[in-house]
Amino acid sequence: MISEKSIASLKNFDLIIFGANGDLAYRKIFPALYHRLEEGQVKPKSRIAAMLRNTKNNQEYLSTLTKSLRKQIKGIDEKILATLIGKVDVISALTIDGKYADLESWLKKSPNKVRVYYLATPSSVFGQIAKDLQDTSLITEESRIVLEKPLGKDAASSALINNSILKYFDEKQIYRIDHYLGKETVQNLMVLRFANYIFENLWNANHIENVQITAAEKLGIEKRGEYYDNYGALLDMVQNHLLQLLCLIAMEPPSVLTASQVRVEKLKVLNALEKFNEDSITTHTSKGQYSRGEKNGKIMPSYLEDVGTYSSETETYVAIKTYINNWRWKGVPFYIRTGKRMTEKFSEIVITFKDVPHNIFPEKKLMVPNKLIIRLQPKEKIEFIQMVKVPGPGGYRYKPLSMKMDYLESFTGKFPEAYERLLMDVVRGNQTLFMSNKELKASWEWIASITENWKSSSIKNNLYNAGTDGPGDSILESNHNWHKTSNK
Repeated sequence: MISEKSIASLKNFDLIIFGANGDLAYRKIFPALYHRLEEGQVKPKSRIAAMLRNTKNNQEYLSTLTKSLRKQIKGIDEKILATLIGKVDVISALTIDGKYADLESWLKKSPNKVRVYYLATPSSVFGQIAKDLQDTSLITEESRIVLEKPLGKDAASSALINNSILKYFDEKQIYRIDHYLGKETVQNLMVLRFANYIFENLWNANHIENVQITAAEKLGIEKRGEYYDNYGALLDMVQNHLLQLLCLIAMEPPSVLTASQVRVEKLKVLNALEKFNEDSITTHTSKGQYSRGEKNGKIMPSYLEDVGTYSSETETYVAIKTYINNWRWKGVPFYIRTGKRMTEKFSEIVITFKDVPHNIFPEKKLMVPNKLIIRLQPKEKIEFIQMVKVPGPGGYRYKPLSMKMDYLESFTGKFPEAYERLLMDVVRGNQTLFMSNKELKASWEWIASITENWKSSSIKNNLYNAGTDGPGDSILESNHNWHKTSNK
């Protein structure tokens, strides 16, 4: 349930979507707007401009959008749907003498101060769009610009893209969106750490053995082959999503919960990450590519078959062991893992605590260390693994038992999707959940130490069968194992 205070903090806004007929707009942006309208967070005088290069068939576009929303949203309210569609105006994305004449006329009709320019387009045109907005005098103090990834393939291309935007927009107006940071369980990381003394007091190298961050997918590349083959698992998942999760886990407590303070603490983590060299690249990283596999009697194609080329060396799996060289985390390995065509789809963080120093019980059976498991998707939940006595006579028999806080069971109502929260934060002008330019630069510097050493050391992909848990890793320390998870 959205609080009255939260609704009151929002303003009427104009949302201008470039690439409004793309997959992202249909699947994420417009469904998010529907649900926020349903909750009363889209104010009555808010408007939406669907920027299209071809505006000859406006009604056809609105009809397609309507059908798409009906298909995606179960139990859709036709009245709310009609209200949302009524807010959408189709505007030409073509410029005349470098100016958005139609958009200029549309904006003049609006009293709204907040303007959100959402660039759901290839990043290669970000700079040109920003320039044309400036040339049309459409950038105001209360304008914001939302940038979808990928923001480059390396530090140089990322800097080129960001600098092309920074010519016309201030850093405080730029929102580099990462949908992982909008997930409810990711948000709960802050509360879990900083509102519970028991965890924050143990949240350091004295008590934690290792940290694992995993994002596994059952599917292959689907319809993203052209994009994915140019990026791979490292750039598609690690450089943005998983590094941001690492920052939230490892950051120091900010003095206050503001965007500037949170960003400062995340940047410190990125700057403290140990970079790779020609020795550590072979022992601390692993990459792979899925080959044909079989599951439930069905043959799953290889990555090379999916992408349609047999010469691709793009990785679909990557595992990394890294360290944060600061006072809190010195010596604690952080394991990062992501892959496609794996056994199950799940994203989770596993904090493994150190073993008890001495086993006093007679049986001397192996004790499982305490673990804090934060499941991001699916079936969001938080588990704490502890040792308990097995009921009954016969001495101190013990086994690990999980205490669970299941979000679906603990809270009623619908959880907002990530894009819903992030869109409303843009309207509010809250940058807490968005990556700063300094963070982006630091992340690319760390990623470069991997890509450059992979290249110079000729690191090859290890093949793994589709439908398995990857190629197996030598990066884990001898007493560490990947946490075995289940979606059941």
